[in-house]
Amino acid sequence: MSFVPTTLVPPTAHLALPFFGEAHRTLARELLPWAAAQRVDEHDDRAACRDWVQRLGAGGWLRYCVPSAAGGALERLDSRALVLLRETLAFHSPLADFAFAMQGLGSGAITLAGTPEQQARYLRAVASGEKIAAFALSEPQAGSDVAAMALRAQPTAEGWQLDGEKTWISNGGLADFYCVFAKTEPDAGARGITAFIVDAQAPGLDTSAHIALMAPHPLATLRFERCALPADAQLGERNGGFKLAMRTLDIFRASVAGAALGMARRALAEAVAHAQSRRMFGQTLADFQLTQAKLGEMAALVDAGALLTYRAAWLRDDAEARGDVSAAAASISTAAAMAKMTATENAQRVIDMALQLHGGLGVKVGTKIESLYRDIRSLRIYEGATEVQQLIIGKAVLKGTAA
Repeated sequence: MSFVPTTLVPPTAHLALPFFGEAHRTLARELLPWAAAQRVDEHDDRAACRDWVQRLGAGGWLRYCVPSAAGGALERLDSRALVLLRETLAFHSPLADFAFAMQGLGSGAITLAGTPEQQARYLRAVASGEKIAAFALSEPQAGSDVAAMALRAQPTAEGWQLDGEKTWISNGGLADFYCVFAKTEPDAGARGITAFIVDAQAPGLDTSAHIALMAPHPLATLRFERCALPADAQLGERNGGFKLAMRTLDIFRASVAGAALGMARRALAEAVAHAQSRRMFGQTLADFQLTQAKLGEMAALVDAGALLTYRAAWLRDDAEARGDVSAAAASISTAAAMAKMTATENAQRVIDMALQLHGGLGVKVGTKIESLYRDIRSLRIYEGATEVQQLIIGKAVLKGTAA
């Protein structure tokens, strides 16, 4: 993890916005000094992720990934808390954000649909950092088209048998358990999918096929060959897996926007610091009007993404508090799609402009801007590519349900 100069700290003015309550403001202000004080060697992404999970657990931050009934910090999963956590962590270290987010996403389906026994077995261990979680939905031929998945789950006398593959699985080969989605009715499309909890040591599960990325993160392909599961491994209703997966993603989609926002804020801070210190032609880079115009555009792009992100998180939390999530599901999904699309696309533009302002230093391997340039790219793809978000928004516009 690179050192963050004291002059480069995340802004806090947005905490005064009406989207947030005092609990959110307290969370953000307590997290800032903790995150800035961490020093993690991230040369080995898998070792670093383990380190981050342990630190986040010891610091109490993973308690925001589970509800209070399972040792969590808040009564229920709170989208605004997740957004603020990811925004702050991503400002300091995208890998820290990754470690935090996967604990929440990987266990989210258990929070939503797990039996009391399943929740007791896994959620407290997730909150403490004792267990590392993973979410296994994508397949080689089933990314955006979830209904096309081919992983087969067949009932046996003892429980279930899984055969097939999952790929692009975050924490693959690192996780202690996986929330896996498989076809229990092969010809039923999205209505034939069921979720299962698969422990890493399950016989017939191979997680050794690691995937190398341009911005190192622990990913792998999971291979299931006659993978035997007990009957109580089933998570939620039989053939209710698609809805469960979508509900889980809806909770965390706005938080992806929060991570992009954190990276964009860091790029802007780096650009401002560089512009104020870099001298050329007898003045600083910041003295040039062209630089000022670019910084102004970057700030506006950041704030545009921030407002949509905070709105999406607030809409979901407000509906949850009113017990109205089902009725408001369409508007919540549309708002989350707008937030993810705008925040990730804007962050890509902001980081690109920050790199340009750095000149040659921007492409030097090992600099913060160079690593941000690689880190941001995947956020425009995972948990629903930009094009998928555009479709969600477009359909809502045609129905007249978009905000």
